Amino acid sequence: MPKMKKLTALSLLATGMSSMTMVPAIAQAEDAFMEALTGGKVSFSARARYENVDQDGIDKEADAFTLRTTLGYKTGAFHGFSGFVEFEDVSHLGSDKFNAAGTNGEPDYPIVADPEGTEVNQAFLAYNNFDTTFKFGRQIVTFRDAPFHRFIGTVGWRQNWQTFDAFSIVNQSLPDTTLSYAYLNQVHTIFGEDRDVAPLINDGDIDMDSHLFNLQYSGLPVGKLEGYAYLLDYEDAPDDNKNSTATYGLRLSGSQALNDAFSVLYTAEYATQDDYAEGEMEQQDYYLLELGGKYKGWMLKLSHEVQEGDGTDAFRTPLGTNHAYQGWADKFLSTPAQGLEDTYVTLVGNVLGAKLVAVYHDFETDEGSLDAGDEFDIMLQKTFKEHYTVGVKYADYNADDEFGLTDTEKFWVYGQVKF
Repeated sequence: MPKMKKLTALSLLATGMSSMTMVPAIAQAEDAFMEALTGGKVSFSARARYENVDQDGIDKEADAFTLRTTLGYKTGAFHGFSGFVEFEDVSHLGSDKFNAAGTNGEPDYPIVADPEGTEVNQAFLAYNNFDTTFKFGRQIVTFRDAPFHRFIGTVGWRQNWQTFDAFSIVNQSLPDTTLSYAYLNQVHTIFGEDRDVAPLINDGDIDMDSHLFNLQYSGLPVGKLEGYAYLLDYEDAPDDNKNSTATYGLRLSGSQALNDAFSVLYTAEYATQDDYAEGEMEQQDYYLLELGGKYKGWMLKLSHEVQEGDGTDAFRTPLGTNHAYQGWADKFLSTPAQGLEDTYVTLVGNVLGAKLVAVYHDFETDEGSLDAGDEFDIMLQKTFKEHYTVGVKYADYNADDEFGLTDTEKFWVYGQVKF
């Protein structure tokens, strides 16, 4: 056999043998991919709730029976990649004797901001490696434990949660350190799809070009240190809008045990906010001071929170879970132009196996020191076998004529199952 023909034959033989060894490897990779794709975890939740609102100045009381249902699926990991998709449905049970934020044609009732609708709540691709998690797609973006999302959150008390079309990175390579970044392209609001219920909300969404930076360090003996920069650019806002803002802040929170039974709790936080991109506002500041104690499962805390305002501009948190702050009656979801000072006392404990939370707020404007009313909130909630939760909740806001809001009472009964 000529030399060239021998080389050609050997080459073909080697190629064939190589292909034969690659077939099992390809088959194994395909099997691993299908196992990750189909061997994931299904999640399900359902929260049924009755909400009553009695507000001065509105003759009718709101009675809202709503149901929030979610169904999700998280794949297994394949070379660090995974995916998650979650569907969310909000349904009204019975007649609509409430104003669902202008979406159900009942303007004569007080607002219960839980419009009906079905949508994709989350849908993202994730990659986890090198102590870092990357996510791309529709997702939840938060930097603090629920429900205390002061600046960026889910608005989780409402039945339709707020999520974001975003790219996010969370890195934990350094000891006791979490570095987070998120780019927000769109906000999917609590009002659902195809609804223009407020300025800048088109089809239920807000277009953004925003950057969020957050750093948390828990290695200090005195507590956790958090620094943040939230640069919000509302794409469709006019050039003189007050929504596009840059917020820079620093927070220290911690506790110190004095003995086996008693601990001292404390928080100090400061932030400053100014215009950003095409926004226009005068700089306003934010302060939070907290001091409390914890004794045998009971916690008592005194807090003083200030959002400055000058009558035209005020410090604001438009993407936060604001229901968790300044009263559950939701009278101050948006900061008044005069700003707001909130001095409040919080008691948390356990009664017959149920969690008790009671809060008293005293409100005053930052500019002019006008009496903005007071509020008492109380909640009792119990979780059974990890998956089942029932609760009752009440908020009573008492207005003062000096500022001009209206007395409002709200009452909730709810139950949730979550797997």
